[in-house]
Amino acid sequence: MALGAGCLRWRLFHRRALVPRPAVGSRPGLCGLSSGGEGPGSGVRVRFGPSPTGFLHLGGLRTALYNYIFAKKHRGQFILRIEDTDQSRLVPGATESIEDVLEWAGIPPDESPRRGGSCGPYQQSERLDLYRKAAETLVKGKSAYYCFCTPSRLEILKKEALRMRQTPRYDNRCRHLSAEQIEKRLAQGTPYVIRFHLDQGTVTIDDLVYGLSRMEPASVEGDPVILKADGFPTYHLANVVDDHHMKISHVLRGTEWLTSTAKHVLMYSAFGWQPPIFAHLPLLLNKDGSKLSKRQSDLFIQNLSQNGYLPEALLDIVTNCGSGFSGNRTGRTLEELVSEFDLTGITTHSALLDLDKLPEFNRIHLLRRIENTSSRQQLVMELQARVEKVYKEKLLEGEALCTDYVERVLEHRKGHITSLLDLLKPAYSYLWIRPPVPRDQIEGLTTEGEKICSMVISLFQNWSEGNGTMAELNSELRTLHAQFTTTKYSVMMKLLRLVLSGQQQGAGVAEMMLSLGPEEVCERLQRVIVH
Repeated sequence: MALGAGCLRWRLFHRRALVPRPAVGSRPGLCGLSSGGEGPGSGVRVRFGPSPTGFLHLGGLRTALYNYIFAKKHRGQFILRIEDTDQSRLVPGATESIEDVLEWAGIPPDESPRRGGSCGPYQQSERLDLYRKAAETLVKGKSAYYCFCTPSRLEILKKEALRMRQTPRYDNRCRHLSAEQIEKRLAQGTPYVIRFHLDQGTVTIDDLVYGLSRMEPASVEGDPVILKADGFPTYHLANVVDDHHMKISHVLRGTEWLTSTAKHVLMYSAFGWQPPIFAHLPLLLNKDGSKLSKRQSDLFIQNLSQNGYLPEALLDIVTNCGSGFSGNRTGRTLEELVSEFDLTGITTHSALLDLDKLPEFNRIHLLRRIENTSSRQQLVMELQARVEKVYKEKLLEGEALCTDYVERVLEHRKGHITSLLDLLKPAYSYLWIRPPVPRDQIEGLTTEGEKICSMVISLFQNWSEGNGTMAELNSELRTLHAQFTTTKYSVMMKLLRLVLSGQQQGAGVAEMMLSLGPEEVCERLQRVIVH
């Protein structure tokens, strides 16, 4: 028979004696681990197990991030395991995309399908023989059994339960088949699944976030399928077998799996294995409290990346809206997230994600990138590629994609833009193409237009590119304005903005001039004079 509840309780308390849970409010090493992660390795091994039935969204990235920073906090290993047992729902390209996203986000796994490792393969569809043997082991130990119930019979059970306003559940019919009946049906080639034998009794789970939970899975559900007719395991078997063979020490996953943990602990007990330590993370919800959906395209990491959002901003916002970190501030780097992370500080409250705040998070991290020499070069190359794609043959001859020029644009606009894509909007088109000369508007402003342009050209003929500050240039423009008697300063600046950008609003005139550079400024002003 399956191991009894008494044996199960002994295993759980034996585990707690070896690895005690910290007292509430205390901050010693987590579960026997030093908080600073001293030593070459702590034995911490965590995994992120996404299903490639879709592309990674913010909820999945958050789960991966918590596992990554927990591993790095304790100098452990972060494993990516692709859980592709539901073959009917696989999305082409999703498996490769998941690992691409983790690398792009700066949280690459230590072991994965792409990187390999000592516990591979890391794709469940390549581990079917291991699951089959594990399921047969449970059958031999009377902890699982063959179930020959047809889909039509199961559908009848479901409809009858719903008619009686009950929760559908399997009635455990095949649990009571004799050995002769089983042998006969196997010999006849009758299709079957393997179900796990749920013992009656209470299962106690000591979760690092939710504390003690007592569950009676056998009283609320039928025996679950662990191996399907097609030879693929269900999540329950696959994750228990893989976590054991991959030496996973801590399981950090969404709270939606908390109720299933009782089945998993029963399965560990049936195998005679010690379960890992569980920490279920509260849900990440929309700001209105609704659940995140895979149909929300604005949550997919690929879409967010294409829309100009930086990985640092995404990591920052999904941790800022939750718990587990000392203080609550924006602008944390990945290194700061690792150093400030405290698993015992995670509360059971759901985290509310306000995407309206994402542009501000991105602005902060974009500013930081622009001010960093190495990361600024990456931004320059990305902006060059985007500008070329948008404006193509309209670009200024050779100058618009010059590295020094693009760097200068970023330097002057840092702190003002929330994304590189801002610089591709019509308001900034003057940076990349020469606007037409709005003669009617110029003549409507002042009769001194040509004179103003001529004197500004003279000013810039003695102005070296890269020299002088914005304040100094503004001072020079005010001095120059003193020579005009009929044109107000504000009108002069409006005229210069029109000539330089073709727009009546936008960045300051001095900033426009410093971004464009003396040569381009003179070229645009000269077009007003020569007509």
